[in-house]
Amino acid sequence: MVVVRRRWFQAPWEFRESAFFTAIAVIAGFLIQFAASGSGIAIPHLPFNAIALSLFGVVVLSSGLAFKNTPAVKWFGGIPLGLCLIFAIAVLSLIGGIIPQQPVAQGSLPTLLGLNQIFSSWPFAVTVLLFLANLGISLSWKLIPFKLQNLQFILFHAGFWIALSCAIVGSSDLQRLVVPINIGKANNLGYTMESDTPQHLPLSIFLHDFSLEEYPPQLLLYDPHNDKLLMNKAQAILEVRKGTTATWQGIEVLVLDYLPYALPGKDGVPQPADRKTGIPFAKVRIITASAQREAWISTGSPLLKPDAAQLDGLYLIMMPGTPKSFRSAVTVQDEKGHEIMANLEVNHPVSFMGWKLYQMGYDEKAGRWSKLSLIEVIHDPWLPAVYLGFFMIMAGNILFFWNGIKRREVVK
Repeated sequence: MVVVRRRWFQAPWEFRESAFFTAIAVIAGFLIQFAASGSGIAIPHLPFNAIALSLFGVVVLSSGLAFKNTPAVKWFGGIPLGLCLIFAIAVLSLIGGIIPQQPVAQGSLPTLLGLNQIFSSWPFAVTVLLFLANLGISLSWKLIPFKLQNLQFILFHAGFWIALSCAIVGSSDLQRLVVPINIGKANNLGYTMESDTPQHLPLSIFLHDFSLEEYPPQLLLYDPHNDKLLMNKAQAILEVRKGTTATWQGIEVLVLDYLPYALPGKDGVPQPADRKTGIPFAKVRIITASAQREAWISTGSPLLKPDAAQLDGLYLIMMPGTPKSFRSAVTVQDEKGHEIMANLEVNHPVSFMGWKLYQMGYDEKAGRWSKLSLIEVIHDPWLPAVYLGFFMIMAGNILFFWNGIKRREVVK
């Protein structure tokens, strides 16, 4: 039996021609990036990116229908090329995950090849563009003539095309800004992480109040000579509560009383105070081999010095608890007078006129006495289209499993 080996580029083209074409496309992308001195592709903003994407979709679908019997188009919309392009996108994405995506020295090799900005580089753009063309051509063959049995394929592949293309093309319209606001004031200026230049927002945020809740303070032993905290490795971090006990190398401590919000009294004994002004105080009994005594210690605040108990060159201190939650009471108003009042909390965003508002941070040095709140505002007009693509993919998957169950029942 004579085995005839298939020659390179002998019709119909298969995986090795597809792999070769994909490699050439990626290399060409890197060469364009290098020739452009490392400048990546600039995606236009609305409405130009939407128009360009629509025209690209029409051209791809029309080409797939008009030339579907052409060998070159059959190969271009085929599975071998699609899998090779997916592999190339995965490799480029892996590079973007390994190499930090941040500015580096001009003229360096990572900059010239776009490795530090891979997702806006020419090789990534060329590969994704070819994959969208491949996906669109294969989709056109199932769309016309329409058959109900092709619905699962159409939903999955059309959803994939919409989600991927809109996420990439719409990235230029994504706005992510940080708005710093002081209590009793409004602000309509936001800042990006990369620039100190303010950007005007179509909305204004007024901060009524900022509040922060903390976990109980922690009891620690501090060595000022070595500037370190002494901890027993077998001992967990101690939260201060009435009845808490601790032991450090022959030093025993018992918390006799705990006042979460208090201020120093006239006789030196702390007195309960309002939450906004008071600080945590604890009365502790300290027992050593040679003595026993009692003392009040406190965490301190921006206005009050902390109180500590001295122990033969060491200090028993009480550190403020870590933040438990923090929130901002705000009023958000747009330029047309529409407004809402809301409480912004971490992981609980508020939506307003197409914007998402997130509680981001505060003045950490001031702690719960912070008068400053940092609000992150995000506007992504392409997000609904991306979600539509995801829902279509989910619908295609559900239909796939449903058809599988029906076929299994028929077999039985």
